[in-house]
Amino acid sequence: MTDEALMKARYRRITRFAARYLVQAWWYELFLPRFGLGWISARGRTRRLQRIAQRFHVLAVDLGGLMIKVGQFMSSRLDVLPPEITKELEGLQDEVPAVPFAQMRVRAESELGMPLERAFASVDERPLAAASLGQAHRAVLTESLAEETGLSAVVLKIQRPGIDRIVDVDLRALRKVGVWLSRVALVRDRVDMPSLVEEFAVTSLEEIDYLHEAANSERFAADFGGEDGVAVPEVVWERTTRRVLTLQDVTAIKINDVDALRAAGIDPSQVAARFAAVMFDQLFDDGFFHADPHPGNVFVTPTGGTASDGTPAWRFTFIDFGMMGEVPPGLRRGLRRVLIAAASRDGKGLVDGIRDVGVLLPSADTMQLERAMTQLFSRFGGMGFAELQEVDPREFRAFAIEFGDVVRALPFQLPENFLLIVRAMSLTSGMCSALDPAFNIWDAVEPYAQRLIREESGNTVQAFAREVGAVAGVTARLPRRIDNLIERFEDGSVSVQTPRIERRVRDLERMVRRVVSAVLFTGLLIGGILLQAEQAVFGTLLMIASIAPLSHALLAGAIARRNGL
Repeated sequence: MTDEALMKARYRRITRFAARYLVQAWWYELFLPRFGLGWISARGRTRRLQRIAQRFHVLAVDLGGLMIKVGQFMSSRLDVLPPEITKELEGLQDEVPAVPFAQMRVRAESELGMPLERAFASVDERPLAAASLGQAHRAVLTESLAEETGLSAVVLKIQRPGIDRIVDVDLRALRKVGVWLSRVALVRDRVDMPSLVEEFAVTSLEEIDYLHEAANSERFAADFGGEDGVAVPEVVWERTTRRVLTLQDVTAIKINDVDALRAAGIDPSQVAARFAAVMFDQLFDDGFFHADPHPGNVFVTPTGGTASDGTPAWRFTFIDFGMMGEVPPGLRRGLRRVLIAAASRDGKGLVDGIRDVGVLLPSADTMQLERAMTQLFSRFGGMGFAELQEVDPREFRAFAIEFGDVVRALPFQLPENFLLIVRAMSLTSGMCSALDPAFNIWDAVEPYAQRLIREESGNTVQAFAREVGAVAGVTARLPRRIDNLIERFEDGSVSVQTPRIERRVRDLERMVRRVVSAVLFTGLLIGGILLQAEQAVFGTLLMIASIAPLSHALLAGAIARRNGL
C-alpha cells in the first residue's frame, strides 16, 4: 500500500471511530432520555463506556501520533470523564512501540548532515524513552564538543520518521470531528470545539518543532532555573535542529517512583507539597508553565547536600518543553481570584472568579451555583484525597442529583489557553495524590493564597478609588439618560411588540401533533424491546414501525420552518 493510501486509511479509521461513537452517545445520552427512556441508557452505561475506552486504547496504540496525545489528555480529565474511561487510558505513554534504531539513524544523520559516528563519540541504540512523536537515546559528545560545552553525557531526541505527515492527517480528522461536535447544541452552548481543536493543533505543531522546544527550555531556565529547587537541562545547540534535539543528560529519580524516593531518604509527601507549590508559581506568578508535567517529564534529583531539617537535599528537574502554556495577565488575575476564594471557602467569590476567568458567560444566573459551591465547601472543603475516598458514594450521588441540573443549565465555555491550564492542573493534582494519598489540595493552596491575599490587599485603595470614579461617572450621566427616555415615550418612538396570535396557534397545533407522534414512537419501541426476547420477529417489526412516528416527531418542525409556516 502506498504512503498516500496509508494516510487516507488512517484518516478514515479516526473519523469512522468518532462517528460511530458520537451516534451511539447521541442515541443513549440525548435521544432516549428525551422520551423518558433514560433507564435504558443508565442500565448499560458503565459497560458501554469501558468498551469505548478499550477500543480507543487499541486504536491509539495502533495508530500512534496525536491519538496517543488525545488519549493522554482524556486519561488526565478525572474531573470531567468517568473513571471507566480514564482508568482504561492510563499508561498510554508507556505503550508506544519503539522505532528500529536503523530508521532513527537515517532521520538523525539527514538532519545533522553528518554520520552519527562523527557527531557523537557514541550513541546507545537502545531507546531511553519512546514517545508518540519522538524517541530518546543516550549519547556521549565528542571530546572537542565536550570541552566546548562543558558537557559529556547527553540525551539525543529524534523525531519519528514521517511524523509531520501523520500529525497533518490526525489534525484534519480532529477538525472534522470538532465540526460534528459543534453541531450538537449541548456541546456548542458550552465549548467552541473548532477553536479548541485549533488550540490543540497549535500546541501539537509546536511540539514537533525541536527548535521551538529548545527555546522554551532556555526561557523556562531563565524564569525558574536560578531558583533553589528547580533545574533545567542545557541545550547543545551544535547538535540541535528542527527534528533533532540534544540535551544534557539529567536522568534521575522519576517523581512518581515512591520506592526510589524513600531509598534516597526523600519523603514523598514533601515532594508532593513542593511540586504543587512549584506548579502554582508557574501558573499564577510568571504565567509561563510546563503543560505536560507527567511522571516521565519530572525528575527528583538528589544534590548531595543536606537540608535544614537534616534530610537529603534535592531539587526538581523538568524536561520536555514541547508543550508549554502561557497565562495572559487578565486570565492570571481571574485565576488568582479563584484560588483566593477556594482557600477562603467563599462560594460566591469562587463563582465570581470563574466568571472573571471567562468560563461562565456574563449572562449566566449563578445564584443556585453559589449555593451549591457553599454547600460543597461546607461538606467536603477540608478533605484530602484519602478522606474523600471514605465518603459514602450515596452522599456524592445525592449532591450530584441535587445540583447536576443547575450546573448543566449554565452557559459554560472554555476560554483561550484554558485547555493547557486544565491539563497541567489535572496532572499536578493526580501526581500529588499518587505521591501522598493524604495529600490535601487545600493545605497546598492555603499558604499560597494567603500570600496572594497580602499582595492583593496593597491594591485595595486603588481599586476603591477606581470604583468611586466609575460610580460618579454613571451618576453624572443618569439625568440626561432619563430625559432622553422620557422624550422617546412622549414622541411614541418606544413601542412594545407582542407575538402574532395566529402563528402561536399554528405552533401549538404542530407541537401537539409531534407529542402524539413521540408517544406513539415510545410505545412501539418499548413494546418491541419487551417482546423481542420471546417473539423476535414481532418485536423487531414493532421497533421498525416506530421509525415512522419518530421521523414525524423529529422532522415536522424543521419542515415547517423551511416552508415558512
